[in-house]
Amino acid sequence: MWSRSSPRPVRARARSASGRSYDIEWSACPWPSGSNGNEPPGQSVVRDVPHDLERSDRIHPLLADRFSPYKFDPSGLVDDHALELLLEAARWSPSAGNSQPWGFFPVRPGEPDHERVLRHLAPSSARWAADAGLLVVALTRRHVDDSGTVYSEFADYDLGQAVAHLSIQAQAMGLASHQFRAFDLEALTGELRPNPGWSIVSMIAVGRAADEPPVVRERRSTADLRAAPWRPVGDV
Repeated sequence: MWSRSSPRPVRARARSASGRSYDIEWSACPWPSGSNGNEPPGQSVVRDVPHDLERSDRIHPLLADRFSPYKFDPSGLVDDHALELLLEAARWSPSAGNSQPWGFFPVRPGEPDHERVLRHLAPSSARWAADAGLLVVALTRRHVDDSGTVYSEFADYDLGQAVAHLSIQAQAMGLASHQFRAFDLEALTGELRPNPGWSIVSMIAVGRAADEPPVVRERRSTADLRAAPWRPVGDV
């Protein structure tokens, strides 16, 4: 039996969405039993950094090579095993008090629910997201039910961590992901009708990238990350 304290490591040679190869290792865990399926401005300095320089040996290539494609290969399918691994990665992300306030509604081309999601995408996202092998609607549990009682004040923050885990797992599997919010939130909520207390937050497109990562990527400097939230010394 798998356990969190003694996971069995899985080692593999992976190729990222940008084509770079490297060795990876992770531990897989089984799906939980007994689930009913319902719980599922300050001024900043921006500098252009060449991608090859940015992905130096200081950070893992899974992080450095990640990018959000605007074009997916429609033949890049995401099978059941791959989908399970992606959700498994999200399942093991940290959360406040182990509240695990995340839920997901995954759909794939050819499935009946895929069209239910597609019809609510904005034109800007429908141009590329429709070709992804997987669309995942991400939800968070902010309240216990419809009474307004807070389930977790950190629910949105924790959902972001779970989606980050999912996106890096996708990268390790040679898949690319693109998180987005260009859809009709009210209409999609009415379409899917999540349980009371649950709210749709965003969506993730996952599949095989059909474009190349940008040669130049804009990222703020680490110095600015430390300085931006504070007034410069001497300012009144």
